[in-house]
Amino acid sequence: MVVNGSTSEAPSAVARIVVVEDNPDLAFGLRNNLEIEGYSVRVAEDGPAGLEAVRSIEPDLVILDLMLPGMDGYQVLRTLRAEGRTVPVLILTARGEEADKVLGFRMGADDYVTKPFGVLELLARVEAILRRTAGEPAVDAHQPRTFGEVVVDPAARTVHRAGEEVGLTPKEFDLLLALMGRDGAVASRVALMKEVWGHRAAVASRTVDTHIAELRKKLEAEPSDPHWILTVHKAGYRFRSD
Repeated sequence: MVVNGSTSEAPSAVARIVVVEDNPDLAFGLRNNLEIEGYSVRVAEDGPAGLEAVRSIEPDLVILDLMLPGMDGYQVLRTLRAEGRTVPVLILTARGEEADKVLGFRMGADDYVTKPFGVLELLARVEAILRRTAGEPAVDAHQPRTFGEVVVDPAARTVHRAGEEVGLTPKEFDLLLALMGRDGAVASRVALMKEVWGHRAAVASRTVDTHIAELRKKLEAEPSDPHWILTVHKAGYRFRSD
């Protein structure tokens, strides 16, 4: 049975991840941290449910435990590859022996993380796999970027609209960069608060909303009907990348 799936449809730009993990506490933690980063997550509690989830939603990544009821992770991986599915798979397991890792890679795994693991490391590996498999070129975060009539220069920390400089506060500028840096993926209010105001900053979500409203006033042609800085219902915000 598939459990803990997201209840709302994610935008097409959001990467879909299936987590196959029978430990409910770990599964909850993985789902929570991945969704904070803007991913759409489906959790499956055993091997057969994991296969069902992959077949039904065609995810962009599978995070797969090895020790699973019903069908272990190796069997799940073998079945996926036998079906011709090329979805990247990150194995997550307490098995740390080299032989287990080699077997996983030979069966078609893309990466391997051993429990216990650091959340930041796992998120970095997830991002690296998704970027690599999407064939995305490396982006120079310091190069100017343009959308509509707006030019953003991260290095100079300036914004121009239709040739005129726009005065943004430091937090407004940082918030704009945080949104643009996600290439269309959803950013939750919590993720934006952590990135822009710092992990320990006591910032209410309405502060994010207020800054978003100011950015729209300064950068959107129609602030009440924004084209670039979009609200995603019950999820957060995203910047239109197309």
